[in-house]
Amino acid sequence: MSVRLAPSILAADFAALGACIAAAERGGADLIHVDVMDGHFVPNLTVGPAVVRSVKRVAQVPLDVHLMIEDPDRFIPAFAEAGASLISVHVEALPHLHRTIHLIKDLGLKAGVALNPSTPVGSLEEVAADVDFVLVMTVNPGFGGQTYIRRSTSKVRAMRALLDEAGNAAPIEVDGGIDEATITDVVLAGADWIVAGSSVFGSPDAEASARRLKAQAVAAAQQRLTGSRSVR
Repeated sequence: MSVRLAPSILAADFAALGACIAAAERGGADLIHVDVMDGHFVPNLTVGPAVVRSVKRVAQVPLDVHLMIEDPDRFIPAFAEAGASLISVHVEALPHLHRTIHLIKDLGLKAGVALNPSTPVGSLEEVAADVDFVLVMTVNPGFGGQTYIRRSTSKVRAMRALLDEAGNAAPIEVDGGIDEATITDVVLAGADWIVAGSSVFGSPDAEASARRLKAQAVAAAQQRLTGSRSVR
């Protein structure tokens, strides 16, 4: 599984969003991460399908839309129509998670499930074979610029084990507090897709920051691969 960098526009300058996205892409971004918050499921209010549609017009890479909202089934078709390529929903928000995963898939998108820090890995046991990716929140969702929760590293390992047991090679995405001090450990633990907001767009040079993070993640992924081969 190749590592991917997904800069989050939550930390970008919305007055210059197109330029921010272009800089991140020049730095090696593989996805653009869009955090959608409704002020109910999480204590913040961000963007809707109209912004996704605008981002789609300027982005050269797929849009990774993370729905931190109540009743996401109502809005999934609108985000799909606006240009999302991947949509993740929260297990904590959905009583019928299996149905929602397949709703996303039926629209031709990749379906992910996100877990808050206090949600156990085992909550995905019954759908582990169905997901296209899993998003492990490494901070409590709602705001950018938070500190990485160190317990998350072992949670990523446990999630990788659960997916492997289900026969699913789906990638693990991590989101929250990822920077040059934390990215190596989380990739070594099994993360494949890296969401980074403040560490990219909070920097004076988003392109250079993205390039450094991507290089560090690729090196860690190669180290993980080499290490796993040596164990065998």
